[in-house]
Amino acid sequence: MKKLFLLACLLFSTLLSQAYAASTLDDIVQRGELRIGVDAGYVPFAMQNKNGDIVGFDIDLARTMAKAMGVRLTVVNTAWDGIIPALLTNKIDLIMDGMTITSERNLQVNFTQPYMVIGQSLLLRPDLADKIHSYKDLNDGKYKIATKLGATSEYAAKRYLPNAELRLFDTEAEAVLEVINGNADAFVYDLPYNAIYVQQNKGKLVHLDQPFTYEPLGIALRRGDVDTLNFLDNFLSQIKGDGSFDRLYQKWFESDSWLKQVQ
Repeated sequence: MKKLFLLACLLFSTLLSQAYAASTLDDIVQRGELRIGVDAGYVPFAMQNKNGDIVGFDIDLARTMAKAMGVRLTVVNTAWDGIIPALLTNKIDLIMDGMTITSERNLQVNFTQPYMVIGQSLLLRPDLADKIHSYKDLNDGKYKIATKLGATSEYAAKRYLPNAELRLFDTEAEAVLEVINGNADAFVYDLPYNAIYVQQNKGKLVHLDQPFTYEPLGIALRRGDVDTLNFLDNFLSQIKGDGSFDRLYQKWFESDSWLKQVQ
């Protein structure tokens, strides 16, 4: 019995040490580098400026986090359909790119507490402004809806606009151009992106800015990493409490002074 007890203790100790050794947080600190994955093009979370640098709300958030860790920040630009595989194969440490927390994604990765809540909204052709007042008005086979492949906007379009013709594109920029060019009637995408895009393209689109979905955004990390999740949740609570988060939000969502960097 004693031998079995000692064996069980040894096994537990081994598993515990392996779990601790697998902490991404420890790897980041020992490496002196925080690697975050983004798909640069999601305004204003992560995008390229005129110099080719990746800037945005999530980039500043990650930079604040890296400073708190005492490490340097490395931003890894990754195609959206490969961003979770990049995390799972340890090419990046975290995904910080306005990723919506969904049950499907949660089967593959863990998420922090939501750091922001958004929803899907619509950009319309200007000539439809008097005809379309809600997403429900677009649920008709005569309308063409454009959005990004694999984003939550695709699932929202399929769920709420099943009768409309859906056209999918690799990037949000390609999809919204379909509306501007008259090849689609509406673009479905996240409200922050749409709100800023319509300001950049005044007169070309009409924004129905009442979101019709509830979408919490979180930082994604590999499953089972309790230490890293604990740090991230506490970090988010801290910056929301000390005003740092509000300052970043005001910079990227309540001011348009940064637009000249990317236009």
